[in-house]
Amino acid sequence: MGMTITEKILAEHAGKSYVEAGEIVYCKVDLALANDITAPLAIESFYQMGAKRVFDPDKVVLVPDHFTPNKDIQSAQQCKLMRQFAKEQGIKLYFEVGRMGIEHALLPELGLVKPGDLIIGADSHTCTYGALGAFSTGVGSTDLAACWATGEIWLRVPESMKFIFYGKPQRWVGGKDLILFVISQIGTEGARYKAMEFEGETLRYLSMDHRLTITNMVVEAGAKNGIMIPDDLTVKYFREKGIENIRILKSDPDARYSDVFEFDVSKIEPLVAYPPSPANVKPAKELSHIEIDQVVIGSCTNGRIDDLRIAAQILKGKKVAPWVRLIVIPATQGVYLQALKEGLIEIFIEAGGAVSTPTCGPCLGGHMGVLAEGERALATTNRNFVGRMGHPKSEVYLSNPAVAAASAILGRIADPEEVFKG
Repeated sequence: MGMTITEKILAEHAGKSYVEAGEIVYCKVDLALANDITAPLAIESFYQMGAKRVFDPDKVVLVPDHFTPNKDIQSAQQCKLMRQFAKEQGIKLYFEVGRMGIEHALLPELGLVKPGDLIIGADSHTCTYGALGAFSTGVGSTDLAACWATGEIWLRVPESMKFIFYGKPQRWVGGKDLILFVISQIGTEGARYKAMEFEGETLRYLSMDHRLTITNMVVEAGAKNGIMIPDDLTVKYFREKGIENIRILKSDPDARYSDVFEFDVSKIEPLVAYPPSPANVKPAKELSHIEIDQVVIGSCTNGRIDDLRIAAQILKGKKVAPWVRLIVIPATQGVYLQALKEGLIEIFIEAGGAVSTPTCGPCLGGHMGVLAEGERALATTNRNFVGRMGHPKSEVYLSNPAVAAASAILGRIADPEEVFKG
């Protein structure tokens, strides 16, 4: 029996020639990641277990991105602790405010993630890197601490599910719509502790930014990881970063899958997930009666340059509704600078939007966009649970950047075709 790409990566990192679903393996890791919320817990556990030095300071990544720039004294203390740990341990991959970005956008941008890598992070959306052909998954802070000490992580080899996309996407339909559609079909536990492997002709229509959006949200279906087989676009993506000769692993023709799904993407419209679950999905045009108070364009899901370009295309020459707050958050300093060069920031500000430094901020109800009782937000983020963005009686709706921008203009959930006639 052959192996899937997920199984091959785990086998390589476990020093084995073959693994199968359900097997427990101990794997060496290529990167171990934490942020300003999860790192302090990991640091405490690291020293409590008697550890002195991290296994390899060049393989530990620390990114202050959740409550930064520091929103209060407590968050400042957490960031200070992480900064001190980075200094003490000689960790070079520490990214201070001003040089940082939202972690799951920053690492791919810097070329720190490569096909075939095994990456763990004390953040559930570490699964993002699967779009690059890596195995990546979120773990708890204590598991991360043990990995910092040993360089290894134990994992149960997940069963794999295959999702085949065919057809050309409609205008304004992107990676966010595809993954929302998938979650609506299988539910928030439909892929519990499984690998979600994506393939099909549709992928050639999707930029790497759109692909990263898809794997970013597999955890909302309960998956252990999401992954795509590296292709010509993957090779081009790394070549543009000066990285040549990447390893291309592929699933074997006789690899075993627990489920196989095929979806005709040409039939998918711009979608919106309504609270309190990412699986509650309807076409945007069917929710046009829902008024909103806030729009957030950003996050590790949709804060990359392609996302900002799409939003700016909709917003150019238009104004945000007077009763709506539009908050735009470039995912990294690199994205911010590119958006500035392309005139996108000017478009957002002239439309009446507020542009923030990179931060997770409002996505988790942290800061820079917290909702009051009864308020509704439409966001390009990844979760819409009760109280996710603030007051437990607020509501969060999820969409792609085009729907978000159109909705900011009309003050209600809107299909992009309602405002863009070009």
